[in-house]
Amino acid sequence: MRDEKENKYSLKRLARSLLTLVILITVIFALLRLMPEEGYFSNYEKMSPQQIQNGLRKLGLKDPLYVQVGRFFKQLLSGDLGVSNRYRINYPITEIIKPKMMVSLRFGLTSIIISLPLGMALGALMARSKGRLADKLGNAYIVFIQAVPNAVYFIFIQLYGSSLFNLSLLYDETKLSSMILPVISLALPSISSYAMWLRRYMVDETNKDYIKLARAKGVPNTTIWFRHVFRNSVVPMVNLIPGSILLTISGSIYVESLYSIPGMGGLLVDVIKRQDNTMVLALIVIFSSLSILGLLLGDLLMGLVDPRISFSKKEGAR
Repeated sequence: MRDEKENKYSLKRLARSLLTLVILITVIFALLRLMPEEGYFSNYEKMSPQQIQNGLRKLGLKDPLYVQVGRFFKQLLSGDLGVSNRYRINYPITEIIKPKMMVSLRFGLTSIIISLPLGMALGALMARSKGRLADKLGNAYIVFIQAVPNAVYFIFIQLYGSSLFNLSLLYDETKLSSMILPVISLALPSISSYAMWLRRYMVDETNKDYIKLARAKGVPNTTIWFRHVFRNSVVPMVNLIPGSILLTISGSIYVESLYSIPGMGGLLVDVIKRQDNTMVLALIVIFSSLSILGLLLGDLLMGLVDPRISFSKKEGAR
């Protein structure tokens, strides 16, 4: 019975996500059609008004908006994102994106492998030491990371990390050590986020009646913390993991630009500067799709790992 409800719930969530994605892509497509026309031509400055109009017709940009949107979705379904107009003239966008996506994924996954266990360990330590020194130091770290603009400590890490530890100032694909500073920069905000949420979940869990009952029955404190509080607090964290992994593909715009990393984040900045409208549209669609897919997978994964979640409206959803 539960499996049937899970399947219905999954299908409903999938349908809602697809509808959201269709609406989002349509809005993005319509808004980006308001961008300057020169972003569709490599030699716009040398073209006459008549040539520009002919070129726009050839690209289908003079068709009604609903026709353009329909054509774009048809291309998406076939895996065709179009060709670059200015970044690499007439070069397929998918071929441009593939190697850059792998670079961003390598950096992102490395940072998650580091930040997830460290963040959860810090959050658990803070919750266990609530109000004491470890909790205060952890909160100070979280407040610093959340309050100070990323650019400030990213630059600090780059300048002092490279000089003190003799590490490369910029990314060099031939040197594995050149990944250290960018990965640290990517991991620090994630560590604070994971620690903050896990601490909050664990503190909330300790105030529940079943924990108070366990203490009254004389259950050892270590058992309560690790078999009940920590175990149940980790479940909501599962919701964050799929999105965190998928969004590594989009890269970090600032970190990739700062360290000259040829990834997806730096690519978006570059194509915006060059006013390559087709590539800007393709990248924004990819980033938006990853965000929605991450939310969907996180929601579905929560239902799988937590048997307390009900998929029935009558029973209510936890």
